[in-house]
Amino acid sequence: MPVKTFKNYIDFKEVINSGTPVVIDFWATWCGPCRMISPIFEDLSGKATYATVEFYKVDVDAEPEISREVGIRAMPTFATFLGGQKVEELVGANQSGLLNLLKNASNL
Repeated sequence: MPVKTFKNYIDFKEVINSGTPVVIDFWATWCGPCRMISPIFEDLSGKATYATVEFYKVDVDAEPEISREVGIRAMPTFATFLGGQKVEELVGANQSGLLNLLKNASNL
């Protein structure tokens, strides 16, 4: 499943309130570690192992309302949502941490 973006804040709220696990990559264009981990996140989105998870990206500068709502303070931050609740968060470009977060999300 390809990585998607939100059209706006309302779209974000609708997606995270679904019954499907959603993992969001909060990033910024000026963030070096974000640029390093982003291709890995995009590659993982296509793996059958994570077929039950929806993958999204949020540019924190382009969508400040979403970033404020989630409480993003550093980039990259990966957050898992289910039923409107944040259930897990990972701060930093940590590939093994990201794999663990995705494994947990796929088991929700």
